[in-house]
This record gives sequence, structure tokens and C-alpha cells, in this order.
Amino acid sequence: MESKVQKLETGLAVQEAAMAGAQATQAATQAGMTSTFAATQSGTWAVMATGSAALVVGIFLGMAIAKH
Repeated sequence: MESKVQKLETGLAVQEAAMAGAQATQAATQAGMTSTFAATQSGTWAVMATGSAALVVGIFLGMAIAKH
């Protein structure tokens, strides 16, 4: 009887450890996805800002060249 109880306790401990590991993995995955999304968005905004600045400079250069 004591052996069966000990096996059940060991099984429960293994199950709890597996569950804790799964939860930690899920949390890490979500954190990684969130940081990837944030980096993608800031990269997109940086590209858009650079493109907008280049467009404005190009317009002024075009106007200056057209006046000459």
C-alpha cells in the first residue's frame, strides 16, 4: 500500500512539474511574440518616417530644380 502511495505521489509531482514547465513555455512564447510585434511595428513606423522625409526633400528639390 505504501509503495502505491509513493508511486502516486511521484506521478503527481512529475505531472505538476510538467504543467509548470508548459506554463513557463507558454509565457515565454507570448512574451516573445509581443516583443516581435512591437519591434515590427516600430520598424514599420521608422521606414514610413524615413520615406516621408525623403518624399518631402524630393518635392523641395524638384521645385528648386524646376525654378532654375
